[in-house]
Amino acid sequence: MKWKWMALGAVLFVSLVLVGCSESSSSKESSEDTVTVWAMGEEGKMLQDFSKDFEEESGLTVDVQAIPWGQAHDKLLTAVASGDGPDVVQLGTTWVPEFAEAGALKDLSEYMEDYPNFDKGNYFDGSVTTMEFEDQVVGVPWYVDTRVIYYRTDLLEEVGYPEAPKTWDELKDAAKQLADRGEDMYGLDIDRNDQITPFIFAWQNGYEANVEEGELNFTSPEFKEAFEYYTSYFEEGISQKQQGKDIVEAFKDGSKPMFFSGPWMINIINDQAPDLEGKWATAVMPTKEKNTSSMGGSNLSVFESSDNVEGALEYISYMTDVDTQLDWLEESNTLPSRTEAWEEPIMQEDPMYATFGEQLEDTKPGLQTPQFERIAQELLSSIERITQGGADLDKELEAFNEEAKSLLEK
Repeated sequence: MKWKWMALGAVLFVSLVLVGCSESSSSKESSEDTVTVWAMGEEGKMLQDFSKDFEEESGLTVDVQAIPWGQAHDKLLTAVASGDGPDVVQLGTTWVPEFAEAGALKDLSEYMEDYPNFDKGNYFDGSVTTMEFEDQVVGVPWYVDTRVIYYRTDLLEEVGYPEAPKTWDELKDAAKQLADRGEDMYGLDIDRNDQITPFIFAWQNGYEANVEEGELNFTSPEFKEAFEYYTSYFEEGISQKQQGKDIVEAFKDGSKPMFFSGPWMINIINDQAPDLEGKWATAVMPTKEKNTSSMGGSNLSVFESSDNVEGALEYISYMTDVDTQLDWLEESNTLPSRTEAWEEPIMQEDPMYATFGEQLEDTKPGLQTPQFERIAQELLSSIERITQGGADLDKELEAFNEEAKSLLEK
């Protein structure tokens, strides 16, 4: 009977090999006709239906997997380790250096001439920085966002500001007057969990870092002065130390009449506080040396292990076309990355969009290093020790600078 089992085993082995070859061939054929996309958050949920026009034009099938932002980082790390990722991946701009350094993103340099939508001249300067890693082009800006001031026009006018504060001094003066209205009243809401706000103030004060040379300059006069300005809002009771009331509710009842945020808040305020219509507006950031804000948003990259590079490139080119970007704006309320799109009437005539367009002309992304997230978290911890625990600012900055340098060397 032994020979029968051996024969059966041989048959099974051959069958499995044939099935495997068949599946491999089928998978290969399928991959040539399909573009797999990993997209995050609310955009990911909308992208499958939005991709139908591309499917009709290209003859390709788009398979979008929507991933919650909270799970995305770990899922991407797993894909890097296994080599089993999508063709196209959406990346938040602060994630680009980490995954580029890991070798997960295909260098698009050789495709730039064939795909004119990828040209760096199409994008804001702050976005171009996020496209690059060392001497490679590792992604193309899909949509952008930045931070501006949201303010109650009626309440600011009551303290002598018919327009939004334009300088650091004016912002502090207006915020202090608003905070002096009474108990539980504040002038400017600063989210202490928002890691980019301290950097925004520092950039406005002329702070620069040289990541390539390891010079982070967190003890420089420019960073220190900005850090003192930032923490003074909490120390003087102008900004609430704890999160407190929901910002939309606080904006509505006037207890927090100014805050910094991105374009997503426009619809949230319109939906949740319709009674405020005509009583609020947006404005560009206040100026110290300049009025720099952050460059955020998402890029689209080709995963290094992609089975369909050409299809991925076609898809990214389609999503970064000006007409597509304007359609995506209508669908998702995310801001177009193409500067040409900002010349369209809808972007010029809508005062809310116009504010963001003006601010996008002076923006910077977070430090372009794989360690940015960890560095930013260390900074938030220092801020908590200063504002909550009364720690010495100079000592905290010294310690933070040393810790950040050590993280950069890892």
